[in-house]
Amino acid sequence: MKLAFVFPGQGSQKVGMLAGMAGNAAAEDVMRRADAALGQDLTGLIANGPEADLNLTVNTQPAMLASSYAMYAAWLAEGGMKPVVMAGHSLGEYTALTAAGVFSLEEAVGLVRFRAQAMQSAVPVGVGAMAAVLGLADEAVASICEEACESGKYVVEPVNFNCPGLVVCAGHQRGLESVRALAQEKGARRALILPVSAPFHSSLLVGAARELARKLASVEVNAPAIDVIANVDVVCHKTPESIREILALQAARPVQWVRTIQKMRDDGVTHIVECGPGKVLSGMIRRIAPEVKALNIFDAASLVAVKSEIDSAAGAA
Repeated sequence: MKLAFVFPGQGSQKVGMLAGMAGNAAAEDVMRRADAALGQDLTGLIANGPEADLNLTVNTQPAMLASSYAMYAAWLAEGGMKPVVMAGHSLGEYTALTAAGVFSLEEAVGLVRFRAQAMQSAVPVGVGAMAAVLGLADEAVASICEEACESGKYVVEPVNFNCPGLVVCAGHQRGLESVRALAQEKGARRALILPVSAPFHSSLLVGAARELARKLASVEVNAPAIDVIANVDVVCHKTPESIREILALQAARPVQWVRTIQKMRDDGVTHIVECGPGKVLSGMIRRIAPEVKALNIFDAASLVAVKSEIDSAAGAA
């Protein structure tokens, strides 16, 4: 058997998302370190809310990274098998790189807070948006985006290739309203504007990408101890220089999640564990590569269950 771990991004957060890890020494140590690094009671915000504050991008990104990494630390502390490859969806790529030793936890939570600020400030609130299109092929969604651009009047692009029949688009809000209408005309099962505050991963965020490049130049970056597949080009980057470059680009480039999971499958991965709050990624994995076993670690009980299944599969291999 061959094991991979993946880490969720923004959107999987909820108040109480670490309650199921209460009392786990490894997870609690991660959260103490994250709180100290940020000078903020992130642990209390995750436990008690308010939800509106947790959903602020500048809080969501470090909260999701710390929570997912806390669950990974708990997995290792329980003697869980190390994966041979990892990936993360958008923000989750930073969690994967932290788990691979590229960043320290303390460096990572500050970095993603900076990332959140840069991405949010790149486009004024109300100008940019994102929309999910369900039930159409990738090519059809790309064609709709081109039509909605109205010959360059708006920027509208497919930015998250999540799984077959689910593509997220981003750009100018008015252009995305056209995307929604056109998608419904062309037979989409659903097309809806998402409750986010910026057009993440679109070319409108090139300014944020430049800001990130400057920030990353001052951050200590190590060579990864475990391969991490990059969102942008589906390549495992090995050097600090190339990791800095690809992470800066990631802010304004599409997330190639379908290709990422296909690469894992094609490279012989048999089991993929989603490590972190929610079950969004494992649902996508089952649609992209149903022959691969998708599992979830989101609390102490699921950690025990997944470890038992992985140990059994490794023993039978």
